[in-house]
Amino acid sequence: MQRVTLSLDDDLVDEIDQFMQKRGYQSRSEAFRDIVRAGFQNLGTQGDSEDKSCVAALVYVYDRDVRDLAKRLAEVRASHHDLMVATTSVDLDHESCLEVALLRGRTHAVRHLGDHVVKERGVRHGRLVVVPVDVERTSHQHGSGQAHAHDHFKVRHGS
Repeated sequence: MQRVTLSLDDDLVDEIDQFMQKRGYQSRSEAFRDIVRAGFQNLGTQGDSEDKSCVAALVYVYDRDVRDLAKRLAEVRASHHDLMVATTSVDLDHESCLEVALLRGRTHAVRHLGDHVVKERGVRHGRLVVVPVDVERTSHQHGSGQAHAHDHFKVRHGS
């Protein structure tokens, strides 16, 4: 393990200390390691192969009054039906809609779709949470039914 020295302003250190207290961290080092890992994951740079499989949640808020945005988003979903597992949406008020799309596929394709949606004009907030998985095809039975083959998604654990 290596020691790294950082210079931070007092307000940021106060925020980190509050974060540590709320989450029960015993040291700033533990907190920083988790913060850095989360930052890498949010930025899509955690070092996982972009060609491996993942499951993901794409959460975004969009303005329904932006011309043709709902139609464009529907077209994006339809053109990426192979990545879409499910979507749901909730009207937040007269203008805003929260949508959640559950995705699975190759990491590069999922990230590309997430970036595309979040960059659409009229999408106000958006975040993609990617979980790396290994896909295992197995054959077995559930309950008293006949055996059949299907995919199981095993979460890959990072360092």
